[in-house]
Amino acid sequence: MNVLLVDGYNMIGSWPELKDLRERDLSLARDLLIDMLAEYQSYKGGRVIAVFDAYHVRGLERKHRKSSIDVIYTKENETADERIEKLAGELNDVRTQVYVATSDYAQQRVIFARGAYRISARELYIEIKNVQKAIEEDVSERTTETYTPKIPLNKEVREAFEKWRRGDK
Repeated sequence: MNVLLVDGYNMIGSWPELKDLRERDLSLARDLLIDMLAEYQSYKGGRVIAVFDAYHVRGLERKHRKSSIDVIYTKENETADERIEKLAGELNDVRTQVYVATSDYAQQRVIFARGAYRISARELYIEIKNVQKAIEEDVSERTTETYTPKIPLNKEVREAFEKWRRGDK
């Protein structure tokens, strides 16, 4: 199983639409990031964990699931980097491959030492945009498909059968 650990504020500070939104409403930027990650996870599979610094959300550590994404707000004196590094070490085993989405160079060195792979904020953004495009194409293909009966019927007979099926007279 693949696990993607995401440094939430690092993505918000790097992705254009989230960066602009952050200036107006940080909470909304976090929610949009989680929604984007949920769509990505549902298409690609695996597990996604978004980690946010307590610097922006004061108080005790909080964990919850939103849209099938595990969301962690660190303890007040713990950074997202520290929590991600700890999780990367705990989750990485023979059956699980851990990927960490961050553009923080110092963190990248530590996660490599823990056996995890790195995805930069830009790479994840491009991958998410590609997934969104693939989903749009899939939906477009499915909506333009037309039903072709196995027995060829002319238009009038098909319409009569359709009226009969719907109970129209």
